[in-house]
Amino acid sequence: MPRPQTPDDPRPTLVYFASRRSGPCRRVQAFLDQVLQSRRNHETFRRRDVDVDDQPELAQRFEIHELPTIIVVDEGKIAQRLEGRVGIPQIRTALGA
Repeated sequence: MPRPQTPDDPRPTLVYFASRRSGPCRRVQAFLDQVLQSRRNHETFRRRDVDVDDQPELAQRFEIHELPTIIVVDEGKIAQRLEGRVGIPQIRTALGA
């Protein structure tokens, strides 16, 4: 479950909702990892990976209807949402500078 920001750690939380049984989810996860590493800002976010098979209640709470889904939670609100089979360009754009 995404943890709220604290004064000690004000970074936004990047939550990756996926299923370990899904090939497209694994592919998008690799794209996400590549974007974060190439930008050298993988520490910009607190990252949480959520397997919807293990935590269906969390997927329901965040209204996850398509896998994979990337959500950025900033100051308690969803700042960005990216759903489905996306590539590196879409991830770069969604995560911004």
